[in-house]
Amino acid sequence: MLSLSQLQRITIHSQQIQETHLLLTPQQQHYLLRVLRLRDSDKFIVMDGMGKWWLAQLAGEQGEVLEPLEVKTELPVAITLMMALPKGNGFDEIVRYCTELGVTCIAPILSDRTLLNPSPQKLERWQRIASEAAEQSERAVVPTILQPVAFNTAIKENIATHRYICEARGNYPHLQQIINKTANDIIIAIGPEGGWTNQEIEIAKESGFQPISLGRRILRAVTAPIVAISLIAANFE
Repeated sequence: MLSLSQLQRITIHSQQIQETHLLLTPQQQHYLLRVLRLRDSDKFIVMDGMGKWWLAQLAGEQGEVLEPLEVKTELPVAITLMMALPKGNGFDEIVRYCTELGVTCIAPILSDRTLLNPSPQKLERWQRIASEAAEQSERAVVPTILQPVAFNTAIKENIATHRYICEARGNYPHLQQIINKTANDIIIAIGPEGGWTNQEIEIAKESGFQPISLGRRILRAVTAPIVAISLIAANFE
């Protein structure tokens, strides 16, 4: 018999569960039956992306819910990554790796130096990547990917108690030194290639963001969020 760690996982909407019946979409049926080649009574795990997991088994072309599962893979702090969009497909990597590391929400930002203007298809792609990464890393929660918004809007609409903005140049304290280990929620803002403008840093400070450093080296826009989320997770794990 397969252990839970060996079972395949799929993400569903909670409405797909009706009592003990699991209503599978055509795409999910194709994945389970054709790609994974599961048969009747083969077990798999379903997750709603909001913290709930269930053990299920295949019953024809639909599923049967067997029991709820308790999953303890989430960090005790909600982390929002406010990320200026990098060029190319770099944001794909950021979504994938930061989901694995435990981020709760990712807010794409259009800053003064942002080169990318994403299409609606990009947002769908990022949500799909987050879902796949959450399944792979056995997360209980799939991070929320927000609609891209302008820097000024995002900075002023934040509601987290602990707010940090990364700045590669300047004499700012290291994130490791100032992380509040009693925080329930943290927002960390990271700039694009070329960094934030001086005006953006000033706007962030006026909105309660504390400028911080991630070290003495200049990190790529794709590397910086991985370092930042890793540092936060290590302090709360």
